[in-house]
Amino acid sequence: MMNDLTAHIAKTSGLAEPDARQALGIVLNAAERQASPFATAMFTTLPGARALSARTGSELGAPVGEIARMIEQTPGGKRRVAREMITALHAIGLDHKHIGALLPAISSHMEEVHGLSGFGHLGDLIGSDLDGDITADDSDTKAA
Repeated sequence: MMNDLTAHIAKTSGLAEPDARQALGIVLNAAERQASPFATAMFTTLPGARALSARTGSELGAPVGEIARMIEQTPGGKRRVAREMITALHAIGLDHKHIGALLPAISSHMEEVHGLSGFGHLGDLIGSDLDGDITADDSDTKAA
């Protein structure tokens, strides 16, 4: 499942598959740090997504403590996480065009393959107040 998503991201965004996987890890880690419904849905639906997020966070030196995570969910913390995400994506060689294609690529795959909808823009990912707005066609994959 993760390989299919990575291949889809690579194909639709023009990235090499290793870069697509690394970019996905960066996005997942940022979403997880924000307690985003996006992260919850991905972790519930895709085996290995949580591990990719954790591994990427460890590589980036992202905070993992409970208090740090609470701080990252404040308005200032959310801005910092978003900035760190964009900086990390730039550091692996993505330009603004690649970053702009990344979230829609993730979103379209999750909707087409897993029936999850309700995210796909940076605002949905970082600092989202969408609790309950992610939907799934199949009640077994609903993760809101």
